[in-house]
Amino acid sequence: MENPQGIQFEAVDNFLKNLPKEELDIVLFLRKIILECMPDCKEKLAYNVPFYYRHSRICYIWPASGSMGNVSRGVAIGFCKTASFLDVTFEKEQFNSRQIFTSVKEIDVSFLKQKINEAIVIDEQIVKLRRRRIQ
Repeated sequence: MENPQGIQFEAVDNFLKNLPKEELDIVLFLRKIILECMPDCKEKLAYNVPFYYRHSRICYIWPASGSMGNVSRGVAIGFCKTASFLDVTFEKEQFNSRQIFTSVKEIDVSFLKQKINEAIVIDEQIVKLRRRRIQ
C-alpha cells in the first residue's frame, strides 16, 4: 500500500514529529489514555500509524494527515476484532469500530477507557480460545 506522504516512518517518535500540531495534540492525548489503560501493551507502527498490541492487535490511532485509509479529518481511534462494539457512538466497520475526533475537547475519557477495557477483555478471550485449541 502506498503512503501518500512518501515517508515510511521507522519509529513512533518519527511519526509524531511529522504530525501537524492540531493532530499531534489529539494523538498524544489518545496515546496517553491507551498507555494508562494498557501499560503492558506494545506500540508498533503498521500502515505507518501506531497500533497497540497485547496478545493481538487491540487498537490504533490514525490521523488524517498520514492516512492511507479513509480518515479525511481529525484523528481516528479504532479498535480491532471488536464485533461486540455495537454502540452507536462508534462507526461500525468490518472487524473494527472507530471514532474520529477533531479536538481533544470532544474526547469522553471515561467512555474511551471503558471501550479500551472492553477491547482488552476481547483480547484475553482470544488468547484463551487459542490456548484451548492447542491443548
